[in-house]
Amino acid sequence: MIGVILANAALLGLETYPGLVRTWAQWIHLAEHLCLAAFTAEILLRLCAHADDPRAFLRDPWNLFDLAVVACAFLPAVQQNTTVLRLLRLARVLRTARFLPQLRLLMVAVGRSLPGTAGFLLMGGLLLYVYGMVGWVAFGEEDPDQYGSIGRALLTLFLLMTLDGLGEVVRGGLEISPWSVLYYASYVLIASFVLVNVLVGVVISSMEEARELDRQTGAPPRDPDEDEDEDELRTRIAAARQALDALEAALPAAASTGPGAPAAAPDPRVLLAGRE
Repeated sequence: MIGVILANAALLGLETYPGLVRTWAQWIHLAEHLCLAAFTAEILLRLCAHADDPRAFLRDPWNLFDLAVVACAFLPAVQQNTTVLRLLRLARVLRTARFLPQLRLLMVAVGRSLPGTAGFLLMGGLLLYVYGMVGWVAFGEEDPDQYGSIGRALLTLFLLMTLDGLGEVVRGGLEISPWSVLYYASYVLIASFVLVNVLVGVVISSMEEARELDRQTGAPPRDPDEDEDEDELRTRIAAARQALDALEAALPAAASTGPGAPAAAPDPRVLLAGRE
């Protein structure tokens, strides 16, 4: 199935070349139908495997995603819309995560990091707006191309967050005022180092949570018969220990009953039967 998914992705890439599409249109469409047939057969086999418990199939979000992607390809409205059909075919590439546990773990970690990422985006937006307003006040008249409005200032600062063109912007700011160094240095320190490290910390924490969740959900369920066997074994071991304790207590008494040879020790099985 990974090979079919990669073949589907390669077909999407080939369709971006008009010359290849005109020359090999028939074969490309045939390959696309074969990929769709393979995906459909795989979904049907998985549905048959869960025939005794269909709810188990529906509880898995990956099963629902695969079923939706494959089923939508057969809808008449989707087949007539080329753009939607290509987007659905592109969504099939995401099914690779189902067969690669590490990639699936990363996607789960990214999903669990969304709440923390929302806080990061809020903090970053607030920082951009404050520094954008300060930049508009300080450099708006002298540098209207970059700080002529709040929108231009936000775009300039957003690009500076990636440290792209930082030297050129700083040199332009120095021509306006030597105090611009403090403005750019403080912004780069907060935006490019502190905020980025906060985002990395959120992602790492989500990765640990995803690993713990994967360990919990990946553990095989215990068989009730195995639990009953373990309980019965513990009961037998406890009874055997009690029989041995009774035998150890009876040996000194048996040795002191006569002046001659010591009496025979009682049979442990008899003691065990008496205990039971």
